[in-house]
Amino acid sequence: MIERNFYLNQLIQSMWDGQIKIITGLRRSGKSVLLFELFKDYLLKQDISEDHILSISLDQRRHYKYRNPITLCDYVEAVVSKSDQRFYLFIDEVQFSNSVVDKESGDIEVNIYDMLNELNSYKNLDVYVTGSNSKMLSSDIMTEFRGRSTQIHVYPLSFEEYYEYMGGDVRVRLEEYFLYGGMPHITTLDSDIKKQQYLKSLYDEVYLRDIVERDHIKKADVLEQVLDYLSSQIGSLTNPTNVANVLSEARKENIDSNLVSSYIDLSINAFLVSKAKRFDIKGKSYLRHPNKYYFTDLGLRNARLNFRQYDPGHLMENAIYNDLLRQGYLVDIGVVKDRRNGANRIKEIDFVINNGNKRTYIQSALRMDDESRAEAELSSLKLTGDFFKKIVVQNDINHDFYDDNGFYHCSLIDFLLGKIELF
Repeated sequence: MIERNFYLNQLIQSMWDGQIKIITGLRRSGKSVLLFELFKDYLLKQDISEDHILSISLDQRRHYKYRNPITLCDYVEAVVSKSDQRFYLFIDEVQFSNSVVDKESGDIEVNIYDMLNELNSYKNLDVYVTGSNSKMLSSDIMTEFRGRSTQIHVYPLSFEEYYEYMGGDVRVRLEEYFLYGGMPHITTLDSDIKKQQYLKSLYDEVYLRDIVERDHIKKADVLEQVLDYLSSQIGSLTNPTNVANVLSEARKENIDSNLVSSYIDLSINAFLVSKAKRFDIKGKSYLRHPNKYYFTDLGLRNARLNFRQYDPGHLMENAIYNDLLRQGYLVDIGVVKDRRNGANRIKEIDFVINNGNKRTYIQSALRMDDESRAEAELSSLKLTGDFFKKIVVQNDINHDFYDDNGFYHCSLIDFLLGKIELF
């Protein structure tokens, strides 16, 4: 069992806070194991009786009847309303719940949000749910739960989690991680072929099918080509119009940029892809287009490309981005203008993160083995004109140091193992 203490501690800290705990994330990323095994085991060790933990998995046939939110609510209320003892409610894959008409209340349509809010009013019930579709959960949390929810987003294994479980030569493990990513089941497979087959099957038979069936996609081949393009362009600037133009040229037919935009949004809603916006550091405003897109899991990205496009620089950047998101930071792409010597060039800082009134700039550099490459990586950091912390993450150094500019250089491995203070 992989101990996912980063998320387990969040659950423990949120116990009995009066909020509905919503655990979101990519399917097969470990949400159910976190709740139904790790957290449940924690409760049992705290002498919580197992019959006081109500577990419902809406993706299992024996619990299909509870997809009706009224039936689910009636069942839970029948248990908790007859006792003043404390109970825990676990609901897995809540996006499978259906909206129904409550005839007893005058044909009012009710959904899972209504029932969860009602159940949350019981002072002796602590509610936890998991979900894999951000359109069903994340985008609606603020409105549907009316400030009565805590969201915990679970990512595939970070490199720190992966290495802590696998052990061995850290460089070898990093190469594995860049190739096969951090889906938890990968750690149980003992050959490259099995890992590749698993990831390809997961992509095609779970994630793509989920999007196509849930959102009634009529042009599944276009969706696949959009994902192919995003997979090949991680860390590169693009927008739906650019993608549509590329696809139109390849297919010899007009592909509407609005269709591409909707397919990108659906991929983001399914937690396959994340969008990083560009932020003008001196202008203090977001730039509408273009943006960058990163994959939630490196292995799934590589599987989409049949493991034929291994570009460590962009994979490194994607891994850093994912790790920053996992830690809960809002991450932007920094933009600064270079007007030196009469020029008017746009330069980028890979990532900008904020913590209150503090800010840190992070530059991802696969290697800086000559002066021209070093200047290219560092020039944008020199243009910020401020004194916020600046970190350069490198894959070609084994020790950390400050340079003459006051920039902190650290090894990629130290960064991904959580050894670097970001603020």
